[in-house]
Amino acid sequence: MKPGSITVPEGEAVTIMRAIFIIGGALVLPFMSTSVAETQTVLCSAPLKPMLDVELLLGRGKATDARWKLFLAREVTPRFPDGLTVYETSGQWRDPDRKLIVREKSRVLRILVPADPPVHDRIEAVAAAYRKQFAQKSVGIVTRPACASFGD
Repeated sequence: MKPGSITVPEGEAVTIMRAIFIIGGALVLPFMSTSVAETQTVLCSAPLKPMLDVELLLGRGKATDARWKLFLAREVTPRFPDGLTVYETSGQWRDPDRKLIVREKSRVLRILVPADPPVHDRIEAVAAAYRKQFAQKSVGIVTRPACASFGD
């Protein structure tokens, strides 16, 4: 053995390596892009099928009910014609320019789509259209793999 070297029993070395991989994965996972989430596959038991669960977090801003319905008809439904869910909520965010907490009514647009093919472009198109039409600084996007069935 060389001076200054450390000998670790084989079982402990394996445990240390596992811990390094787990910690490394935990550090990297939050920075993975939505395209990585889209390619993750889950094993689903029948009748459930692999799906992608997408949520868009939308501040109400200037989105009156009439303008919202028009936005759904023109921007969302053509891109996701199989269905969606909208939750009326309230939320808050920190305005980086004014450094203030802004509380507002909001909506969560939830869409479950087949895991294949990737849908990132359609999701981003809806988010961009919402930011533009309703003068929003941002739209939150959450994607995660899921198992789902709609009885078909």
